[in-house]
Amino acid sequence: MTLQALLFDVDGTLADTERDGHRPAFNQAFAEAGLDWHWEAALYGKLLAVTGGKERMKHYIDQYRPDYRKPADFDDLVASLHQAKTRHYSALAAQGGIPMRPGVKRLLLEARAAGIRLAIATTTTPENVTVLLEHSLGPGTTEWFEVIAAGDIVPAKKPAPDIYHYALEKLGLPAGACLAFEDSENGLRASLGAGLKTLVTINDYTHDHDFRGAAVVLSDLGEPSAPARLIAGSDLGRPYVDVAYLRALHHG
Repeated sequence: MTLQALLFDVDGTLADTERDGHRPAFNQAFAEAGLDWHWEAALYGKLLAVTGGKERMKHYIDQYRPDYRKPADFDDLVASLHQAKTRHYSALAAQGGIPMRPGVKRLLLEARAAGIRLAIATTTTPENVTVLLEHSLGPGTTEWFEVIAAGDIVPAKKPAPDIYHYALEKLGLPAGACLAFEDSENGLRASLGAGLKTLVTINDYTHDHDFRGAAVVLSDLGEPSAPARLIAGSDLGRPYVDVAYLRALHHG
């Protein structure tokens, strides 16, 4: 079966949005609401074990703030904080403050030129996806992606495979015709659960995750002037990820 589509996670995969975008945006939302919650970089790394921003806040209170007394409208508070976080994140992204990871734009352009279809499968909100793509990748780049499966479009978030099943259904393709791109253990579990061969690029928050089952684990996608580092999987003898690399990985 030939390679027909690439499915991308967003946070940590296309850009280092967790460290440079979501974490500071959460902290701005907390301060704005007069809360004494503050997520340091190390704590946020632990909280990332929980997917979904609203779920992450609830986990934080349950596990790290036994002193906090939940108000009767706690769920509404969490929802409003999440909306505020999205607003702050959008403002940061709109300033171009969240650059794409190495090799991402190059590979997307090459895939489009080769006629390979593109899709997104992420737990972040559609608004977050749009603002990141338009301001960090470039105006009009949202249109590069035939399917943007994001946020609460499915009830079960990663590591459940539901978001990938949804994206594949919308593409009208079997998993065997596609490759997934992830950066975390939860993301890999989701893509593998949907039957997708998966390429992993690690980041500061996920370098110690369990990536068993990944087709290959790399430092990033690499550039001609800055080769990717192979961490696990087959060495395909290419210094960076291009369409030829992906076709070899998919076929292997």
